Amino acid sequence: MASRVKKTTSVPIGEFFERHGEALSMKLISKEQGFDHPIKEPAPNRPGLALAGFFSYFAKKRIQVLGNSEMSYLKKLNPGMREERFLRMCERDIPAIVVARGIEFPKELLPIADKHSIPVFGTKLVTMNFLNLATLKLEGEFAPSTTLHGCMIDVRGIGVLIMGKSGSGKSETAIGMLERGAALVADDMVRISLANGELIAAAPALSRGYIEIRGIGIVNVANLFGLASIRPEKRLDLVVNLTPHADQNDVDRLGLQPKSFEIIGQGVPLVEIPVAPGRDTARMVAIAALDQQLRHLGYNMADEFNDRLMRHMGNK
Repeated sequence: MASRVKKTTSVPIGEFFERHGEALSMKLISKEQGFDHPIKEPAPNRPGLALAGFFSYFAKKRIQVLGNSEMSYLKKLNPGMREERFLRMCERDIPAIVVARGIEFPKELLPIADKHSIPVFGTKLVTMNFLNLATLKLEGEFAPSTTLHGCMIDVRGIGVLIMGKSGSGKSETAIGMLERGAALVADDMVRISLANGELIAAAPALSRGYIEIRGIGIVNVANLFGLASIRPEKRLDLVVNLTPHADQNDVDRLGLQPKSFEIIGQGVPLVEIPVAPGRDTARMVAIAALDQQLRHLGYNMADEFNDRLMRHMGNK
């Protein structure tokens, strides 16, 4: 199934601050300005060399982070030199400045940042902790993503995307899984992004924690099954496609022919489960998830049976 992949080339600093400011303990020091400045590279930068006057390879497309080393160096400069170096950095249209460790930012430098509409933030996090966490957040923002129609659940640590034609019972199957202790990630619209080589599934903020059941309507999963029944995001490990009962003859009955489903260039194990009246589809999905968990541990039940069959035939 073809899906359109969205690639992000820049993120406004205002949107980044709104989404991740709390997690990064960021507080605005300057005026509320320049929030439309784009972050164009998914990593922060420590501008030590720039503050020393070397701008040849200055990473101006990144958030500039001033830690203990940079701030100590600035304080040792005479006031004129300090303002001149800071001015040269702000003139290069940087997205924003973040001062780590809760260090007080020199008040005489704020007018320079204001003149160039550069927002200045402070964080109480240790510099390296902020750099690592901000990098993870930025990689998530810049990760290629796509949206698929289905239902994403977490079954004992295995992320399962249930797909199928409209009316095939995806949401009903998910409810059956929730009753068995699974957790809902997303229903109907599943956003999938590729970050650090892994496919991560999540729900749009508006529909997170809700599921639609035909004949009943919209259901708040947390109210029915508790907070443990929802997940904000989950790695995608398995795709289950619910197929019509009439197509069951085309399904691999032994599991010896592994299939995969391509998402953003990544192959994900695919299992096709026929849907029929009276069949416990939720239980079948649970078994498929447990089988996938065993395969992750290096144990393949289908291969084991096939080896036993070959040995039995060889002894005759």
